[in-house]
Amino acid sequence: MLQFRGTNDKAFLIHPDDKAAVKFAMLIEGHLYGAKDACIKYGYTEQRYYQLLKKYNSMGLEGLINKKRGSEKQPVRTELVTNQIIRLRFLDPFSSAAVISQKLKQQGYEVSTRSVERTITEYGLQKKRMSLTPQKKKKVKRLKP
Repeated sequence: MLQFRGTNDKAFLIHPDDKAAVKFAMLIEGHLYGAKDACIKYGYTEQRYYQLLKKYNSMGLEGLINKKRGSEKQPVRTELVTNQIIRLRFLDPFSSAAVISQKLKQQGYEVSTRSVERTITEYGLQKKRMSLTPQKKKKVKRLKP
C-alpha cells in the first residue's frame, strides 16, 4: 500500500493495483517534490511522467486510466465468414480469392479479396500448381563393376 502523510500526520492509503490513482499520486509528488524523485519512487521514466502530465492537463483523471490495447474495429474474418470461405473453396477448388470474395459479398458478407487470400493461406487451401512443361528426368550414372 502506498501512503501519503498529511499535515495532521494522518495516512492516506492508495492500493497499488489502482493504476490511475498511483499515476495521479506520482503527478502530485512530482509537482511538490520534483519529477525526478517521484519517477524514482513510482518506477516510471521522466518521459512517461511528462506524457502522463500532458494527458492529465488535457483530459483530467480520465487520461490516466489504462485503455484497452488494439484496434476498436470488429474483425471482418469472423468464424462464420471463415467457414463460408472454406466451404466455397471446397465446392470449387479452382475459383480464385476474388471470385470467393464476390460470392460472399452477394451473400451479404463484406469481406475483401485479401482477407479471403489470408484465410486460404492459413488453412492450407491453395491450389496445387501443375507445371505446363514436363520436367526431364535426371540420368543417374552407374558405376561399372
